[in-house]
Amino acid sequence: MLMGPRAVQPRVATTEKVRLKDEFRLRRCGAGDEQALSLVGAATFLEAFAGTLEGRDILLHCQKQHAPEVYATWMAETSSRIYIAESSQGGAPVGYAVLAEAKLPVADPQLTDIELKRIYLLHRFQGCGLGRALMEQSIEAAREMGRKRLLLGVYGRNVGAIAFYERCGFRKVGERTFLVGTTLHEDAVMGREI
Repeated sequence: MLMGPRAVQPRVATTEKVRLKDEFRLRRCGAGDEQALSLVGAATFLEAFAGTLEGRDILLHCQKQHAPEVYATWMAETSSRIYIAESSQGGAPVGYAVLAEAKLPVADPQLTDIELKRIYLLHRFQGCGLGRALMEQSIEAAREMGRKRLLLGVYGRNVGAIAFYERCGFRKVGERTFLVGTTLHEDAVMGREI
């Protein structure tokens, strides 16, 4: 079946990188946001690691670690904060950040540590300042909670993410193994004073 030219021309170029941070809003998540967080979490994880990690491991990881119940549990914890980035036009979720109690292996654990469990952004929305805005929001929230150090774990071969964290003031403070599906991977543990 042949399609006319209008049928194949998208109204919006969905592969174009977004340039303006002003086109988004950040807000704290609450009950009812679990589905959006789950969807964006699974999509960004698949987008980031397809072709790098085993497909079956990615799918198993997303099924377990990005289930709506995981996000509902974090939102119910008083020591956690989740912030979502949404498109100003239409309100579509494009990324988020999760702060929760630190459970990373570090040489000097402190009661004032907090972990940036996730900071995820769909690829199309990277490079426009939105990731930095999510990081700044996370740091501000951690300070308001009386925390002094922000920790995170990152796949040791994810050079783009590591470079972003270094630009945000993080440095390597340890290592851990991280299970994705049925396979263990080496992660860097990074931290910064806040």
